[in-house]
Amino acid sequence: MYVLALDQGTTSSRAIVFDHSGTVVAKSQAEFAQIFPKPGWVEHDPKAIWASQSGVMHAVLAKSGIATRDIAAIGITNQRETTLVWDRKTGTPIANAIVWQDRRTADICDRLRAAGHGPMIAAKTGLVIDAYFSASKLKWLLGNVPGAKERAAKGELAFGTVDTWLIWQLTGGAAHVTDATNASRTMLYDIHRGAWDDELLALFGVPRSMLPRVVPSTGVCAEVSIDGARIPIAGIAGDQQAALFGQACLSPGMAKNTYGTGCFMLMNAGPKPVASTHNLLTTVAWERGGVRDYALEGSVFIAGAVVQWLRDGLKAVRSASEVEAMATSVPDTGGVYFVPAFAGLGAPHWDPHARGAIVGLTRGTTTAHIARAAVESIAFQSADVLRAMQMDAGVELQQLRVDGGATANNFLMQFQADVLGVPVVRPRVAETTALGAAYLAGLATGYWKDDAEVGANWQVDRRFVPAMPRDKVAELVAGWNEAVGRVRTGEATAG
Repeated sequence: MYVLALDQGTTSSRAIVFDHSGTVVAKSQAEFAQIFPKPGWVEHDPKAIWASQSGVMHAVLAKSGIATRDIAAIGITNQRETTLVWDRKTGTPIANAIVWQDRRTADICDRLRAAGHGPMIAAKTGLVIDAYFSASKLKWLLGNVPGAKERAAKGELAFGTVDTWLIWQLTGGAAHVTDATNASRTMLYDIHRGAWDDELLALFGVPRSMLPRVVPSTGVCAEVSIDGARIPIAGIAGDQQAALFGQACLSPGMAKNTYGTGCFMLMNAGPKPVASTHNLLTTVAWERGGVRDYALEGSVFIAGAVVQWLRDGLKAVRSASEVEAMATSVPDTGGVYFVPAFAGLGAPHWDPHARGAIVGLTRGTTTAHIARAAVESIAFQSADVLRAMQMDAGVELQQLRVDGGATANNFLMQFQADVLGVPVVRPRVAETTALGAAYLAGLATGYWKDDAEVGANWQVDRRFVPAMPRDKVAELVAGWNEAVGRVRTGEATAG
């Protein structure tokens, strides 16, 4: 028997089959189009999301040669906060999905903050008011798609994040559900009570009838029929929480950083939420067995996306894999710093109006210096988050477990260890997001018996140990802080 994970990401959809040891048996991946209608706007076609995810699901089963009756369960993990609305009867989307990176609702958030709603929202949701989360995106759709507000009031429309959309499609509209991790990213969900909140719904103008039912992160919530076999959907988690689980960070104080389109650091906080005083987020890590565990999270909006920009925007490289060689072709950045605030600054700054900058340019600056500065920016941003996290949690991190596509860049991983001053540990199985979803599904169906069995599967691929002198690190960090100061607008969203 095997477990199938569906991993719907920001730029691609993947399907991966895992065996009992947590090893990848087969995988299939397909990219889909990114839509940029206006500066700061990012959209996806909901039908393209589903077509790509359905396509790779069938492709991986065909590639693996595994019969559908040998799939014990399906786990789903997804890009979070991305907001979709569709017709309940026809399943037709009323507009493109508004992606988590989209900044069109920054002004809505500014007004809410100015009206003094920040403390109430933070107390209930663990979030800062920001365009990143689903609530303002949903408010925008209801206010800007003709007839949407009226149709929603009549109960004709359904809202969901990407997990909800996929399950709706997989079940032919029979299941309209989300899990507690995804609900906790909408800014409409009280993470303490574990319920949609009427005050927040009223504030954002969202009818309760639009909302999916919230289910635990592990547990059978629906069934899907594939090639005549009925397979339970038994695990759901937003991608970053799934990665925390897949990294076996199952005890309070353990932390992971995922290097994807953005960078997302989560620390397991246990069953009691930790309120951040350093502009981090308090979020649901997972809910299982009637218990909600929480995490502290810091989000960096642009990480791997800065490498994509070097390739597609600047045309500096032909492929992302060339960036490491280019970055290491020079001994340092020559004093260049790259602050990739293309979509504003995330944690711990929360400045939605900041924009990217490359500072320190001279006539001697080459493309290689800019490439190196771009890679280093990923590590600097993550270090900013970790410092805030350690202050909030009152713990000194012993190591950082890492995953995501950019962890293949050994230069980045070593530089990250140097800047942090703690070992950076890359696991043997890099597909930790999908693996976390698989574990949640497999635990619910008895495929894995307990956490100990899951933890035993985690194995080290490589350990990067800090090697740079601390005075040199301090000098580099000071230069980074100065560069960040130049792009800050003073219009941060914290509080």
